[in-house]
Amino acid sequence: MDVFDGLPDPIIVDILNKVGDVKTLLRCTSLSKRFNSLVPQSESLILRLDRPESDSPVTSIFQSLFKSFHGLFSLFSKPAKPIPVTALSPSLPSKILSPFDKIRSLDVELHGGDVKLEKGAAVKWKADFGKTLKSCVVVAFRSAATVSSPVAVDGESDAEFVTGLKTRVVWTLSALMAASSRHYLMREVVKEHEEMESLIMRDVEGEGTVVMDAAGLKEFRNTEARVEDEERVVKNSRSVVPSVRMSMRHAPSLKLKSGICLESATLVIVRPSGEYSDVGDDAELATEAFAGDCMYGEAVVALLKCKKNALEMNSF
Repeated sequence: MDVFDGLPDPIIVDILNKVGDVKTLLRCTSLSKRFNSLVPQSESLILRLDRPESDSPVTSIFQSLFKSFHGLFSLFSKPAKPIPVTALSPSLPSKILSPFDKIRSLDVELHGGDVKLEKGAAVKWKADFGKTLKSCVVVAFRSAATVSSPVAVDGESDAEFVTGLKTRVVWTLSALMAASSRHYLMREVVKEHEEMESLIMRDVEGEGTVVMDAAGLKEFRNTEARVEDEERVVKNSRSVVPSVRMSMRHAPSLKLKSGICLESATLVIVRPSGEYSDVGDDAELATEAFAGDCMYGEAVVALLKCKKNALEMNSF
């Protein structure tokens, strides 16, 4: 008698929830008839989308036969490039998750980030979605270095400010496009799994996070999209970003308590134009988005003390 045979079904399902990884769980379905019936009841899943999955049995057999040769060849070849989110179809995660019928919490992990940056620069963002964008917080800088003495800042010339502003807008646009692409990727999953209460999408590089809570998921399912918006969504392979107002703060050089100096440090809080709130809410939203992240969290607190510039942007 197997150890698992003596455990009741709810305990087995709880163990499967602790496993989480979708690929591992799908393999477990072949262990026994009991596991085949219990795996679809898993409620907390982790889906890693690093490359398209092949559903051909013949392909799977040949992959197994030549696995050792592939490993040998890979020593002399370049590693495969990560597949961008825009190259993935919403039908892919939908198909992978089709065996599961009781998903309540889903974490999706992507292979890499989407924002293309110059060497040394970094952009980190967190976006909250319902049917469309509800908010997005972006923290970015051109470079980071450890310094031991106070940094002297003479301020920016008009030309430097304009050039820097263009860069900050590009950073923000790139983050919004990346967020809307990820939101689009999960549209079929959200519609099909009506019991789902939490969806989080991250990339392994830690660049950006898309969050949909229970209220946002419900709004997505219950709101009918306009025909013209739906056409734009399908054409661009990303959700429509509504007209937004951006609260932008920056510092030419920002010295953190940790001794790290960030050049062209930038904080942008983005909300739909009709839902823009005051500075107090900005502070709460920004600090919450990067709570627990030492360097970025410290940068947010410092940048909130800087002068704010408000910008408007049309839907795209």
